[in-house]
Amino acid sequence: MKKGKRGRAAVVVLGDFGRSPRMQYHALSLARQASLEVDIVAYGGSDPHGAVLDNPSIHLHTMKEVIPHGLPRIFYLLALPLKALAQFLVLLWYVCIRIPSPDVFIVQNPPSIPTLIAVKWACWLRRSAFIIDWHNFGYTLLGLSLGRSHALVKTYYWCERHFGSMADGALCVTKAMQHELAQNWGIRAVVLYDQPPEFFRPALLAEKHELFCRLKKDISHQHGLHDCVTHDIDENTGNSLFTTQIGDSLSMNENRPALIVSSTSWTADEDFEMLLQAALMYDRRVAAILNEPDSIKNEIIWSEISKGKQFLYPRLLFIITGKGPQREKYEEQIKKLNLKRVAFRTMWLKAEDYPLLLGSADLGVCLHTSSSGLDLPMKVVDMFGCGLPVCAVSYSCIEELVKVEHNGLLFASSSELADELLMLFKRFPDECDALKLLRRGAKESGASANWAFEWQQHALPLIEKVIAEKSH
Repeated sequence: MKKGKRGRAAVVVLGDFGRSPRMQYHALSLARQASLEVDIVAYGGSDPHGAVLDNPSIHLHTMKEVIPHGLPRIFYLLALPLKALAQFLVLLWYVCIRIPSPDVFIVQNPPSIPTLIAVKWACWLRRSAFIIDWHNFGYTLLGLSLGRSHALVKTYYWCERHFGSMADGALCVTKAMQHELAQNWGIRAVVLYDQPPEFFRPALLAEKHELFCRLKKDISHQHGLHDCVTHDIDENTGNSLFTTQIGDSLSMNENRPALIVSSTSWTADEDFEMLLQAALMYDRRVAAILNEPDSIKNEIIWSEISKGKQFLYPRLLFIITGKGPQREKYEEQIKKLNLKRVAFRTMWLKAEDYPLLLGSADLGVCLHTSSSGLDLPMKVVDMFGCGLPVCAVSYSCIEELVKVEHNGLLFASSSELADELLMLFKRFPDECDALKLLRRGAKESGASANWAFEWQQHALPLIEKVIAEKSH
């Protein structure tokens, strides 16, 4: 670090900073553990966590979106080069002129274009060190929509590889990615696994009750649906679907639905259709196990549940959080489902409420498949931090994170996920031993995770090294 003044770092995210948790944690660690002033250059849209906003050493510089999303394919292809050029010019102005000169730039990749090019130019101009945090490969994400053989994808790949190799240091999220970067890109990267920060933890009963009461309207009124959940909500009491308060005493409802949370960006690398089909299978299989005739009306079952009757298998309430391009499409599909024991709610939560929801849930579901097969889903890390077991789609390196039958289960089809739901939630909430075993494993995984420690051990030495080399 430069002597005689407090050092400075710049964190660059060509995306919504509020939806980039890992880069928020970088900013906090740079300020708290490295004692640096931190300038964040990113797009707005969602509020980052309060810990970021309240830190006096962190300064947020918000860029404006240049070209809107959701264009038809033909316009999308025409707009890509123009969008990249406009983003490049705006980003170049911010990193070269708008922010104070930093000792080091830390850049999220992807996106690679124009981020890596603009920041590399800024490093030449301002004599700053350049570190890339590899979350995934940008060319593989572009390939989801255009195909790997498309000329734009090949151009993107060349730029990503060329400018990626020009960085002074690199971080990445898995050992599989570290190997790929070393073997095929000539880049030596330090693995920094995602870890949940301190505000991801199991929720206390009082916190659950307050959260469920706050979310009561979102749960009861969404899309004008009438289902197994809306039938059981009384908005005129201080109680919730999951909790009851009598005087100063709080308790969990015995016939509450099992709460399953899935966080999604509603993009092509997450097959939400798989979750809808699994929910449908669960609903039909439970009806068959209980020998319920097809002619029985949903309202009869719901009435029995609201009167306190408990069945061998519970209702399932899926709360799906996140924003993205395919959300409305799947919301329309959800409206058309006719399910007796399963309900869906989609919502976007405040940054402070999301950890509380994970800490209050019974199971997490991860649909992330990875465009490269080399990254890990941050959402699962957060779930483990909250002691929440996970059912995740199986792919090449997911077992670096999800340990089967310890902190979660893997599935490759809707039918497998439905089988896991039946196995985990049989005799819920008191006698579901398999779920309790996974919860213990998830709590152990969360308790052993420590972002500040891992960052101190792996990221900080790299940052200090590249800054020292650049200053000589």
